[in-house]
Amino acid sequence: MSYKFVHYIIFVQFSSPTPPSMAADSNSNLRITIESNPSESRLAELNIKYWPKWGCSPGKYQLKFDAEETCYLLKGKVKAYPKGSSDFVEFGAGDLVTIPKGFYCTWDVSIAVDKYYKFESSSS
Repeated sequence: MSYKFVHYIIFVQFSSPTPPSMAADSNSNLRITIESNPSESRLAELNIKYWPKWGCSPGKYQLKFDAEETCYLLKGKVKAYPKGSSDFVEFGAGDLVTIPKGFYCTWDVSIAVDKYYKFESSSS
């Protein structure tokens, strides 16, 4: 019995993945950041319960942030795709999310969102 050895060379191109807690806009260094399950004291420090509330049903939404937004999701699940990228960051209920001013993205909402939100003033 004889054996024939065959060698295969496979080339695979790897790109450095975006960390799961951040997504970068392809045209800049703007990033979404996520703080998962912040403590009650952190939420109280931010006065979350005094922020306005907003919600949306499942669907896809093209968004441009003209001011930095910080939001705390009470319900929902979102995949945010930065403009010009197939990468995404996923966040949902219990996450404190900061989206920088000037960020363009598509929100793919799979579970209806209910959130508290706050926009930073442009003078800060």
